[in-house]
Amino acid sequence: MFPRAGHDVALWDRDPAAPPAALAFIEAILGDLAANDLLNGQPSAAVLARITPVPDLARALEGVAHVQENTPERLEVKRAVFAELDAAAPPDAVLASSTSAILPSAFTEALPGRARCLVVHPINPPYLIPAAEVVPAPWTAPEVVERTRALLVAAGHAPLVMQRELDGFIMNRLQGALLEEAFRLVDAGYASTEDIDIGIRDGLALRWSFMGPFETIDLNAPGGVRDYVTRYQSIYSNLFPQMQHRADWAGPVLDRVEAERRSRLPEAGLAGRQVWRDRRLMALAAHKRASDKEFGK
Repeated sequence: MFPRAGHDVALWDRDPAAPPAALAFIEAILGDLAANDLLNGQPSAAVLARITPVPDLARALEGVAHVQENTPERLEVKRAVFAELDAAAPPDAVLASSTSAILPSAFTEALPGRARCLVVHPINPPYLIPAAEVVPAPWTAPEVVERTRALLVAAGHAPLVMQRELDGFIMNRLQGALLEEAFRLVDAGYASTEDIDIGIRDGLALRWSFMGPFETIDLNAPGGVRDYVTRYQSIYSNLFPQMQHRADWAGPVLDRVEAERRSRLPEAGLAGRQVWRDRRLMALAAHKRASDKEFGK
């Protein structure tokens, strides 16, 4: 989203084949983004021209204001890479990690420039999902958090700014709670995977696509959120003890989940379905943008 917002981006990877592959992917999707008016009225070529692959890390860091690291989810890798970044990046550059699970304190504590380090965790696929988690370490400077938040907003993201770090951040904790119950229902034989997908796809997600859970319950009772709690908390408090059993995702239930999914989508169709997903997300993003203009956010 940074090139779409007018920023020049230097792209580097230890694997020399990775930047050309990334550029080929970007070039392939720009037409669909333009067709859905998701390039802010810019021609595809102008957006693509702002991304420059560079041959080494030193070149990638020259004069940068923001660094977005995207290495594998391994702590030792993050520590090594952030030590390199802190030593070589301009002293006023923000150093952000895309990690989806590792606490920023775990790989920035020993760095001289740790005050400028934090997590910016985008949601997949990040070029279509605006939400991005901003997670500071205990020593991250408040002005770094604010500067990062402002950069994301200007780039079209919707940042979730955490007040302090926590395992799983926000998104994976919310997603994890839903997945835990989904696996539990299938494991215990109460529902099929498709029944659960219908419940989200054709039920809860329709509201959740434009408002969150707190606004949802605020609007689901005549007197707002307090009225909702008064009316319905007992339902959930009765359910909670039943939710203490954990289904092992990798246990026998996985055979059923995988069999049901593969019956609906053979493995050979996964890549094509991912393209379908992204095109549906583009259409949804275009619809939400138009609806925001017509009805307000």
